Amino acid sequence: MSKQVKQLDRVVIRFAGDSGDGMQLTGDRFTQESAVFGNDLVTLPNFPAEIRAPQGTIPGVSSFQVHFADHDILTAGDAPDVLVAMNPAALKANIGDLPKGAAIIVDTHDFTKRNLEKAGYNANPLETVGEVNDPLGEFQVHTVDLTGMTVEAVKEFGLSRKDAARAKNMFALGLLSWMYGRPTEGTEAFLSKRFAKVPDIRDANLTAFKTGWNYGETTETFAVQYEIKPATMAPGTYRNITGNLALSYGLIAGGVQSGLPILLGSYPITPASDILHELSKHKAFGVTTLQAEDEIAGIGMAIGASFGGALGVTTTSGPGVALKGESIGLAVMTELPLVVVNVQRGGPSTGLPTKTEQSDLLQAMYGRNGEAPVPIIAPQSPGDCFAAAVEAIRIAVTYRTPVMLLSDGYLANGSEPWQVPDVADLPVIDPAFATGPNKTVAGKVGKDGTQAPDTEEFWPYLRDEETLARPWAIPGTAGLEHRIGGLEKGDGHGNISYDPANHDLMVRTRQAKIDRIADSLPPLVVDDPSGPPGQGKAKVLVIGWGSTYGPIGAGCRRVRKAGYDVAQVHLRHLNPFPKDLGDILRRYDKVLVPEMNLGQLSLLLRGKYLVDAIGYNHVRGLPLKAAELAEAIGNLVAEAEGIAVDLTTPTTTQEV
Repeated sequence: MSKQVKQLDRVVIRFAGDSGDGMQLTGDRFTQESAVFGNDLVTLPNFPAEIRAPQGTIPGVSSFQVHFADHDILTAGDAPDVLVAMNPAALKANIGDLPKGAAIIVDTHDFTKRNLEKAGYNANPLETVGEVNDPLGEFQVHTVDLTGMTVEAVKEFGLSRKDAARAKNMFALGLLSWMYGRPTEGTEAFLSKRFAKVPDIRDANLTAFKTGWNYGETTETFAVQYEIKPATMAPGTYRNITGNLALSYGLIAGGVQSGLPILLGSYPITPASDILHELSKHKAFGVTTLQAEDEIAGIGMAIGASFGGALGVTTTSGPGVALKGESIGLAVMTELPLVVVNVQRGGPSTGLPTKTEQSDLLQAMYGRNGEAPVPIIAPQSPGDCFAAAVEAIRIAVTYRTPVMLLSDGYLANGSEPWQVPDVADLPVIDPAFATGPNKTVAGKVGKDGTQAPDTEEFWPYLRDEETLARPWAIPGTAGLEHRIGGLEKGDGHGNISYDPANHDLMVRTRQAKIDRIADSLPPLVVDDPSGPPGQGKAKVLVIGWGSTYGPIGAGCRRVRKAGYDVAQVHLRHLNPFPKDLGDILRRYDKVLVPEMNLGQLSLLLRGKYLVDAIGYNHVRGLPLKAAELAEAIGNLVAEAEGIAVDLTTPTTTQEV
């Protein structure tokens, strides 16, 4: 039958079901096919915080949201246009996020009295569709017995009803793939490979997928098929990539570019564990991974590797950083290169393991005893995790310091198209190992007045004039014997010193070394279409760091499309700040700082630059919403310019 094809420029789809319903796999496959098709996309997986919540309950709901478009987009979308709900709990948990008019495709099979009660429903909402008091009356509801049709479609393979029903996610994927014109070859090849050793399971999943596609093609329930054309992108080779995978590749690339073997000492912790899993596959690139018995052992291994001439890396989340604090201080004192990856999650204590947050900035800045400065960098998108990891290694090796890399759960698990870089464009990182003595010491004068000959010695705390980095000597190198440890060092010679004046000098020197990093940073790029920084018409600057880049960018686009001026700048380097940041901040009347915390960057900017940084803060375990942020930006523009701001002016259906 011939069906209408409707052109769209963007769609946000959320797959939701029990944690055993395969929603992450379904969303991932839909995402991969959208990437192959050429759409720009951003994803938001959302996992249950419980390891295995009771089946059919709201705490056990798992979801995967994908926003794909024919143009450049920055976020996974504020709200779904389409919700695929596999049970009552999935419907109940997600319906509050839907805008009026959204489409709901719901599997009717599990809407039993028991499952409705588990989800908190007093009555079946599907039985009142179209009635006066219909709780779903604002939405386009499509009721489909996904499970029943799947079981019927795959009965020829002799599976138990339970095993047959597990393929319902592939039926849903096939249906949605038909609705939005997704390619099917990749998913068919994926299923054939994944279940190659179990032919019945393989064939059942393939059949369910094809049956879902055919159902969309033939049923009258879905009268319209939608088309979203490929997006225009810069020429190059692209792949869909998550933040944790990009970060892993960045660590490998940094090791290759520095010529150093990588040793990852890590203890598994959500949401950082995937980095350990990925790096364990790449021994061919000189990567060694050790799963430690605890967080402290993990960083101890990494520091030991750096002492031995390798590059130590440790990965964790906020609770693990708390445990590693003293060891990071040891790396500060010994001035050894070390990369500490903190994939931030909700806190405090063990907090919300699967939810995103960016509230470890002050912990990264000050979470150690004594004056122990550590450089901090933060990627802004999943793909940017690659470049941030390479930059972390550049700083660690060049300046002989531990570096904190602040990712978060949203970046770690989310994905986007990533242009694979040319290896020739990556920086060359020179470890510049010490090769011989670096200090001429005058011979001592004897009692008889004669002077002994001068001697050549190796002093481990003499410093490079440009970077203030100390020499890095590989243990066992003849002539480079030296003492190292956690006690305060004497300037230059590195022997233990308790002298007050020396301690003051060394504290200031270690801080000055971190400050010198700013000399190697490029100027900040201010996004202000109204003109150069401070010379355009914009009076409001929105500044952020980390994963707020997408929501901030989308919010600023909305304000500009409505006809108002706003500037944006985003920070990768948080310690030290770029040298031109203060001048940029002072050029604007108002500065807004959106963060997924209670105002940590705002505090740092106020303290250092004495500017009235205004915080926009939400700590929900979810990314900021672009529409809400646009309203806050608009209100600040209205205040700064003394005008009324209306963001409801129709512009375009695109995410702006």
